[in-house]
Amino acid sequence: MKIKEIKAKTILSKSRVMDYTINPYVGCQHGCAYCYARFIKRFTKHREPWGSFVDIKINAPELLKKELKKKEKGKIWIASLCDPYQPLEKIYKITRKCLEEISLAKWPVCIQTKSPFVLRDIDILKKIEVEVCFTITTNDKRIKEIFEAKAPAVEERIGALEKLHSKGIKTCVMIAPLLPLDVEKLVKALKGKVDSVIIDKMNYHYADWLFKKHNMEYALQDSWFKEKKKELARALKKAGMSFEFLF
Repeated sequence: MKIKEIKAKTILSKSRVMDYTINPYVGCQHGCAYCYARFIKRFTKHREPWGSFVDIKINAPELLKKELKKKEKGKIWIASLCDPYQPLEKIYKITRKCLEEISLAKWPVCIQTKSPFVLRDIDILKKIEVEVCFTITTNDKRIKEIFEAKAPAVEERIGALEKLHSKGIKTCVMIAPLLPLDVEKLVKALKGKVDSVIIDKMNYHYADWLFKKHNMEYALQDSWFKEKKKELARALKKAGMSFEFLF
């Protein structure tokens, strides 16, 4: 793993998904095969494979403190191009320090992660307007090992959701990209632990070769997505859960 400390010029960026986004790190140790964020290599001059480099924006909290005072208040997405709770966060605490500044400024925030390490920051999360959204693409362990072997176990993510929800913190699951999974089992596991579910399909193609290698081309077809959409809608409605499809 190539790790480099850098100083960013700005940290609070405009976003198409929410008002702003913060990315405390460049790159991600999870290195998920399907991750769209690898496109940043075009702009960062990294030649290493995705998942083998991380740049730490060591001045992010200081920058954020200044920018929160200057910019119009809005909702912040942490993070759009990395996991803000990847393992290096345990050492650098950049995400936590940014949350401390957000708490002082009283801005709303949405955190997206795959890591139960977010539980470390419950003390701050309880003080701010926040939604913690866990990405869960599949609950099939074999599929998970193919596409996101370095990411935390799905059971650990669901356990973290339950803990957060029990503390009155708004929770969400993003099933995106939608990979082969046991729909009924996942919905049953999520019931009572999340406030909403968002589902999107694979609409980028970094991992196509893996689907072909493992004879899974069927999971790239429109017909498969339509069938899974029906299954998910049926199961989520039955469970009385709020959900939204982005396809």
